[in-house]
Amino acid sequence: MLSQYLFFFLSFVAVFSALLVIIDKNPVHSVLYLIVTFFSIAGHYFLLNAQFLAAVHIIVYAGAIMVLFLYVIMMLNLNKEIEPHKKNIPKVIAVVSACLLMMVFVATLKGAETTMLTSAKNSNVGLVENLGKVLFNEYMLPFELSSVLFLAGMVGAVFLSKKEIH
Repeated sequence: MLSQYLFFFLSFVAVFSALLVIIDKNPVHSVLYLIVTFFSIAGHYFLLNAQFLAAVHIIVYAGAIMVLFLYVIMMLNLNKEIEPHKKNIPKVIAVVSACLLMMVFVATLKGAETTMLTSAKNSNVGLVENLGKVLFNEYMLPFELSSVLFLAGMVGAVFLSKKEIH
């Protein structure tokens, strides 16, 4: 019962903050509202018993990507005086496209079965312990090869960034 109320609260926060991302005129505020949206989506992952996915979602999206967005927005230095006036036709096309996409989502969810959600809630698929067991037992060789590949990339980046001494 508590998880159902928490789901509705997180859904309301996600939808409301996503709408604020679109409505707000200040791009920095929009990025901050997008961070709130990402945290509420991570809360949904916790409700689905996928703690690893929630942690990765917070680290990657709310951490790295949003810092990059803020950096780009601050580097753009958006001024209304310099920026040309935009027409309303792209806004109308965007609203019509969003309505069509929403109709497709509703039609898809109308035909979906709800038994998958109840079976996913009771399973331990998203637990970090199970992920670690699978990663280090069945996929040990690809995991270690990717770590060597990342190490080679880091060494190459350090080598390329060094200045030549004459």
